[in-house]
Amino acid sequence: MFEQYDIIVVGAGHAGAEAAAAAANLGSKVLLITMNLQRIAQMSCNPAMGGVAKGQIVREIDALGGYSGIVSDKTMIQFRMLNKSKGPAMWSPRTQNDRVQFAIEWRNMLEKTPNLDFWQDTVTNIITKENKVVGVETQLGQKIYATSVILTNGTFLNGKIHIGKNSYGGGRIGDQSSFGLTEQLRQLGFKSDRLKTGTPVRVDGRTIDFSKMEEQVGDEEPEGFSFLKQNRLTKQRSCWITYTSPIVHDELRLGFNDSPMFAGRIEGTGPRYCPSIEDKIERFSEKTRHQLFVEPEGWETIEYYVNGFSSSLPDHIQLSALHKVPGFENAKIFIPGYAIEYDYFPPTQLGYSLETKLISNLYFAGQINGTTGYEEAAAQGLMAGINAHLKIVNKNPFILKRHEAYIGVLIDDLITKGVDEPYRMFTSRAEYRILLRQDNADVRLTPMGYEIGLASKERFDRVIKKKKAIDAIIKFTKKQSIGPDEANSLLEKKNTSPLRQKTKISDVLLRPQISINELISASTNFREIIDSNKYTKEELSAAEILIKYDGYIEKEKELVSKLSKLEDIPLKTDFDYHSLKSLSTEAREKLTLIKPTTIGQASRISGISPSDISVIAVFIGR
Repeated sequence: MFEQYDIIVVGAGHAGAEAAAAAANLGSKVLLITMNLQRIAQMSCNPAMGGVAKGQIVREIDALGGYSGIVSDKTMIQFRMLNKSKGPAMWSPRTQNDRVQFAIEWRNMLEKTPNLDFWQDTVTNIITKENKVVGVETQLGQKIYATSVILTNGTFLNGKIHIGKNSYGGGRIGDQSSFGLTEQLRQLGFKSDRLKTGTPVRVDGRTIDFSKMEEQVGDEEPEGFSFLKQNRLTKQRSCWITYTSPIVHDELRLGFNDSPMFAGRIEGTGPRYCPSIEDKIERFSEKTRHQLFVEPEGWETIEYYVNGFSSSLPDHIQLSALHKVPGFENAKIFIPGYAIEYDYFPPTQLGYSLETKLISNLYFAGQINGTTGYEEAAAQGLMAGINAHLKIVNKNPFILKRHEAYIGVLIDDLITKGVDEPYRMFTSRAEYRILLRQDNADVRLTPMGYEIGLASKERFDRVIKKKKAIDAIIKFTKKQSIGPDEANSLLEKKNTSPLRQKTKISDVLLRPQISINELISASTNFREIIDSNKYTKEELSAAEILIKYDGYIEKEKELVSKLSKLEDIPLKTDFDYHSLKSLSTEAREKLTLIKPTTIGQASRISGISPSDISVIAVFIGR
């Protein structure tokens, strides 16, 4: 009953949705198979997108032509630009979203995507022939054939939910696990392991006393993720902040004997950077309180998400401890917190295109690779979808380097270093983060997305216009001067030394106390130029960043240029490292396992020393 497909995407979470959309929009005939069509792109954990480093990833997905930014903007109920008190490399957009509308909007966009079919079922096996995937087999007994298969199974592979002493199979609360696929992949030679993640209680907002909490409002001028700017908020919902206390911690400790984590019933490693509340009070016993963010689940619902209170303790302990948190004294809960344990496949078994090394045309994306977070999953899905299509049409894979995108950092980290705990992106993981700002994701990536056929002509034209405007603004500030009569009242107000003579506007902008908008207000000539050319707030902000941080940006570009000479020296994937006796034993083992494609990738493998790299470089004549 099924035709031959180009690509089958298994799983319709954030990774699967982006993979299916990308491949279909590029022209491949795609089938998206999911266990529940009502749960496409479900926000299984917190109802939010973006945040520190994650917001940069969503902007990059949007710049390439993905859907996550558009869907987030259409369903956001609050927008905040985080870290505005720090440098622009740290600025990170974040939206609070309507959980229900988010999934509905994703499904609407997918249903409007040409070349994309849907099927509700559970994939139990992949069909292979001569080390190449040729299709899948489902629980209903269907054999469906395709040139490529992308697995985006999330937390569903042998998923197990834990609440106190109770445990049962599930991919998330209310959904069944997927069985059989892990076992088959192991038989094919893949290695798998277990990880753990968790989620907190959902609370009835009618029973919360918000007067005892700190209100956290959205930005006065809310932006969004998508560079298409199709949606901007005119009203927003507030989040709230409250804190635990020693009394709360003592109450939680009463359930430690029944904790599946402390009792050893959970085998998988949990996320270090998003630990459960019981893990926090155990590991950071010196801290007397922990911050909790109380987040609305949507525009109309009374349901609230307690960010920071993830737990797998018995439900009565969760509730009794919550009742001792200010504002939650009379709280009623809809759903208890729980931990979920699931199978993943160490991503060192993948190449840069996210194709597996063992089975040709088989791709892994999302939490199956050991990552955590919607954004990391969506980015992998996008790249897997692109690369599966490109291979089918006999084109080179689309690979982003570490200096080009956070997505490049993400994939390089995964396939080179592997994971031993759920991987989460941070700005500190990117050595070139001043180049990888959220404001310039379109300038960096949209031309690439347009070239491969995913980003639209509209997006490309917007980038050309934006670059021209930025260049014109910078050129004007370097050419035009501002005098003491115009600038000094502003400079004195900002507690910075006054001008004694006319000075180039760009030089005055180098002062950290002074913004471009303030100089526009001070200089009549500058203001007339801006008004006559109708430069946007975005264009002015981008120009200001490039002026203020020009020295740092150029230094980073020089560093990229120097390191790229090492980065791009190719290595054969079938090279016999055991023949190089000068390499350390660990280096020979790691290099043989990971099979790096360049010396740069080899240098980033954990356990590979500079002397090991020198040995390889000398051997290949470099």
